[in-house]
Amino acid sequence: MTNPTQDQPARSAQDTIPVGGSLRTLMAQDRMHARLVVVAGVFCVLFSAIGLKLTMATIIRPMPPQQQQIAPQVPPIPKSDPKGMIAGDVALPQVHRASIIDRTGQVLAMSLPVAQVYANPQEMIDAADAAHRLKAALPTLNEEETKRRLSLNKQFVYLARDISPAQELAINNLGIPGVYFEPGERRRYPMGRVAAQILGGVDIDDHGVAGVERYFDKRLDSDRAPLRLSVDVRVQNVVHDELQAAMDTFQAIGACAIVMDVHTGEIITMVSLPDYDANDFGRASPDSRFNRAVTGMYEPGSTFKLQTVAMALQEGVAHIWDSFSSTPIKIGRFTISDMKSDHFAPWLSLPEVMAYSSNPAAAHIALDAGAARQQDWLRGMGFFSRVPVELPEAGRPIVPSVHNWGVSTTMTVAFGHGVAEPPLSIVRGTAATANGGFLLKPTLVAAETAQDADAPSATDTPPGVPAGAERLISAANSDILRRILRLDVVKGTGQKAESPGYYVGGKTGTAEKIGPHGGYLKHVNVSAFTGIFPMNAPRYAIYVMLDSPRPTAQTHGWTTAGWNAAPTASHMITRIAPMLGLFPDTQHEAAIEASLAIPMKPAVPRGYRALGPGYDPGTAHLHEHEHEHETTAHAAHVHAARKATSTAQVPDRDLHARNTVDTLAAPHPRDRG
Repeated sequence: MTNPTQDQPARSAQDTIPVGGSLRTLMAQDRMHARLVVVAGVFCVLFSAIGLKLTMATIIRPMPPQQQQIAPQVPPIPKSDPKGMIAGDVALPQVHRASIIDRTGQVLAMSLPVAQVYANPQEMIDAADAAHRLKAALPTLNEEETKRRLSLNKQFVYLARDISPAQELAINNLGIPGVYFEPGERRRYPMGRVAAQILGGVDIDDHGVAGVERYFDKRLDSDRAPLRLSVDVRVQNVVHDELQAAMDTFQAIGACAIVMDVHTGEIITMVSLPDYDANDFGRASPDSRFNRAVTGMYEPGSTFKLQTVAMALQEGVAHIWDSFSSTPIKIGRFTISDMKSDHFAPWLSLPEVMAYSSNPAAAHIALDAGAARQQDWLRGMGFFSRVPVELPEAGRPIVPSVHNWGVSTTMTVAFGHGVAEPPLSIVRGTAATANGGFLLKPTLVAAETAQDADAPSATDTPPGVPAGAERLISAANSDILRRILRLDVVKGTGQKAESPGYYVGGKTGTAEKIGPHGGYLKHVNVSAFTGIFPMNAPRYAIYVMLDSPRPTAQTHGWTTAGWNAAPTASHMITRIAPMLGLFPDTQHEAAIEASLAIPMKPAVPRGYRALGPGYDPGTAHLHEHEHEHETTAHAAHVHAARKATSTAQVPDRDLHARNTVDTLAAPHPRDRG
């Protein structure tokens, strides 16, 4: 028999679930699947957008990072500048002190970002380990000292100063707790020795302490635009090389040279030797930091005869056809004379006085003018005051008191003895004699309108001359002085200063140095040359000075300026003139020389009585002084004799003071231009 249950089909598990429950489950599953599809689609869209954005930003069109995304010490991304149009635009956003550049845009001084490393010892876990790890990042660090400092019971200690961004990153990567950084900056001078005394230096806090860094300290800290100087580094380098070569050749203990624009007063170059690397200002010796061009005071010697002649012409005291005695002048126990090797005529015309550089003749010219006129002239030309230039080191000249300005002082000052002036004052005075008679204010800042020098002027000053310049010499007298200066180079003591095609004019000057205990040192000179080029169209004044040069075989034993300073100036002019846009003109030499010519003995115009033998007011003044001196000396001698008979041997203070007045700036018999 069969089992009846075997004929019935087996029931599935689904047949055991109610119909209503099955439908609800299926609907819930469908809704869940739909939601998942929507969410997945949204995520796909988002990821696709992000991927597309990243592809655009990193591959197709990459964008530079925004400023706030860059670390404070990361410099800005440089711009392409193939033509050098922004060469002087040096201003890093992370430093506050402005750069200093030369007139062509070359960087002379700039501040670079650095960091100071400090620590909080109380946050240190292991001072010894921290010091050892810091030593690896900073090889110059003293590990033992650092360990000691990190073990102090303090909350702040400095570990290192002025580290580079790379060193900062290396220390930061060490992850030492309690080590922190403080942003800062450090002044650097990329050109090293170039214009070191002009630039000066800064202290540890980046404040100017010398040079233009000090003079423009507030401006450099408040205005981030680069400060453009008038100095041309190309010319500065050439002048430095030539001056150093001359200093080595003649074994001088010091030297200086200046080139200045005679129309704007801009100082193109100023070199003082010995010098130093501007980056080592703190370790430089006082002698190398000493700027001989503005701080050094030197007797100008015969270069001052240019001022004596300019005064005589402008004041109407003398004319070019007047003659002056070259016979030695005896005053008290001193004698004013020329060198024994000079063989002058007894009377010299004004051009001859300059060309041959006669001391007695220059003294006679000053006597004709008188002490009052001489003082007024020198005061007006700025020789009584500090030269106005943007250098705190500029010193005040050494001049006799007006109350002590006797006849002997009048005569000795006429040929550059008894006064001490900075070389820049001599350059300033020389420029005034050749630029039409305008006294300029020397400046180390580039003129903003230098490119418009040929534009018409709204005032009566010539093109290029600052509107506030004071005219002290007439145009006619300035023209005469230019001819006389050219004559000195063509036929006078400055012949070795000639540079073919540049028609140099100038004046030599040699003054014996004063010893540490007073009195002139035999055969120890300060040799100088001051000049203008080109003299047919004056553009630049040049000054060269050698301190205590020694004779060589080439100078035949001489140490005077005509043998050392003058040829040095010639070498400089030949090399720097093309850099300044001047080129030798030899094609029109005959015409140019004719326009600058002046006879050694100009003819006396009809109707004029020339100064000369039998007619020289200065000689009469000298005789009056000699008579007064003899009377005073006799009275003092009688007084001293009477006093000696009644009292003990006591020095006569009145007599000593009177002799000091009469012999102030005592003339030396061996001065030669």
